[in-house]
Amino acid sequence: MSDCNNDCSKCGKKGCSDRNDFAAPENAKSHVKKVIGVVSGKGGVGKSGVTTMLAVAAMRAGFRTAVLDADITGPSVPRAFGLTEKAHGEDDFIYPVYSKGGIGVMSMNLLLEEEGQPVVWRGPVLAGAVKQFWTDVVWGDVDYMFVDMPPGTGDVPLTVFQSLPLSGIVVVTTPQELVTVVVEKAVHMARMMKIPMLGLVENMSYLVCPHCGQKLSVFGDSRIEKTAEDFDIKNVAKLKIDPEFARAVDEGKVEDYVCPEIEEFFHKIR
Repeated sequence: MSDCNNDCSKCGKKGCSDRNDFAAPENAKSHVKKVIGVVSGKGGVGKSGVTTMLAVAAMRAGFRTAVLDADITGPSVPRAFGLTEKAHGEDDFIYPVYSKGGIGVMSMNLLLEEEGQPVVWRGPVLAGAVKQFWTDVVWGDVDYMFVDMPPGTGDVPLTVFQSLPLSGIVVVTTPQELVTVVVEKAVHMARMMKIPMLGLVENMSYLVCPHCGQKLSVFGDSRIEKTAEDFDIKNVAKLKIDPEFARAVDEGKVEDYVCPEIEEFFHKIR
């Protein structure tokens, strides 16, 4: 639809939510079996961390895995994997950079001269870059691709929802009551676009006291079971606050970190 204004809430045209008119063609040299979006209604909930852990869980399970970092203005995936090599291309194609475990990664930070260089683009340009990460990158044969999306329901998430063949999405949240509201927005957007809800991850759910072993609810009591029940979401996971994970990400060694809860969660949603 050439006259689409990307505002689904005001669109009265039948067929828009079917995504057929906006689907972007897969790169001719790629074959991606399943694409899973990782979303959140707000920033700061650890969505990128969950994305990288899911990719590592899939890799450990023996699957060919990739991460498309759709957070163009705030890319963090390369740092978590310790990637310093820049992506390169030839003719009309770009090649992803691979982690030491063989996970293919494409991110804006792999294209910038300096990691700290800001990307000051408007929404349509950001959305176009994400689409190119799908159409122009030679991903090869991939069993599971995880898409790390920016928070909210704006241009970039909408582009991913409409353009990529998502098998489903995982919503990342934290225990605060406010977050329940933004989870609702993400769930409703997914249902509007007819995309399956695969599961809900409550990050920073609790902290284990290093002295007595007691679980401390730093950000309030967990709400994940109630939220999952309200939205009829079957698969859930609670992740603790773990300084070891933060250290692994800062050192670019996320593949060395083991999170049993995420590995169990991946096998539920795969």
